[in-house]
Amino acid sequence: MSATPRTVLWWGRFDPDYSRNRILRQGYGKLGWQVVDFHPLLSPIGDLEANLRQLPRANLIHVPCFRQRDLAAAARYARRHRLPLLFDPLISAYDKQVFERAKFAENSATARRLKSSESGLFARANLVLADTDAHARFYSESLGIARDHVQVVYVGAEEALFKPDATPRALNDPLEVLFYGSFIALQGAEVIVEAARLYQGPPVRWVLLGDGPLRAACEQLAAGLPNLKFENWLPYEKLPDRIRRADILLGVFGATPKAQRVIPNKVFQALACGKPLVTCSAPAYPEPLRASAQSGLTWVPPGDPERLAAAVRDLAQHPGALATHGAAALATHHRFFSEQKIREQLAAALAAVTAGK
Repeated sequence: MSATPRTVLWWGRFDPDYSRNRILRQGYGKLGWQVVDFHPLLSPIGDLEANLRQLPRANLIHVPCFRQRDLAAAARYARRHRLPLLFDPLISAYDKQVFERAKFAENSATARRLKSSESGLFARANLVLADTDAHARFYSESLGIARDHVQVVYVGAEEALFKPDATPRALNDPLEVLFYGSFIALQGAEVIVEAARLYQGPPVRWVLLGDGPLRAACEQLAAGLPNLKFENWLPYEKLPDRIRRADILLGVFGATPKAQRVIPNKVFQALACGKPLVTCSAPAYPEPLRASAQSGLTWVPPGDPERLAAAVRDLAQHPGALATHGAAALATHHRFFSEQKIREQLAAALAAVTAGK
């Protein structure tokens, strides 16, 4: 007889198609878990609705990324039903408001209240997921979560979608340098625009794809630049083909503290597609990767358009070597960030949070 599959209750008003959620949900399935969704009508009282609806029996509650608003109700339900609770915040609201957006001064009363509130909220979970070791340290050192209550699971990329070209492709003339994103501060899109202005090298076409709060400012900054264009956001399923059409991919270049703690989706996706990548150096990356000279990544300091322009120039001067850089990028994906590696991290987190259950 086969063992009864364990059930995880995915709790909250979450987006199941967001890439982080898609990858973790697939990981649960491949590890033998059944995923059951619960979308409460009202987050603060979701536990009352759950009790009235008599949800299926579960072995674990998972509150997914960005759903701090759902955590308190999920924690009450978990305590009542003696279930372990795993929280995958992906971001800290305190970090976002105080350090990324600089909306409140760190020593202000509002910032202290926000920090205290979020610390208490995170502490209600039996285990917190972090997307990098740097984020795990932030949760521990800034929010006071015990380090052994935080497990790292990288974001990764869906390998069924994000994969290299099946056949070699002729290089574009000029080469295309692609950034895509949501135009927020940590991405440093304005650094890319300034790099395009400073660029001196073989002809390249800089493309900034996407939308967000800083796009209009970037468009104004790019006025008069014939080598740079903007493109509107694409549906998720069309993004891999757009990546594969480019020659050089760009990561993030913001100088915010959060930019040093994250490895963004675009980095994982570019590596999985086997594309040369230029991005800012950050302690979020594994030390062996940062020390490697043949990783497919070119590191530049955050907030430094001159170094970014020089890095793109160095790659563009040797177009015949881009395939080699791309192969190294794919090898980096397999070594550090493959779906198998992420499943292993998730399995370790699940073993920790369900120990003795």
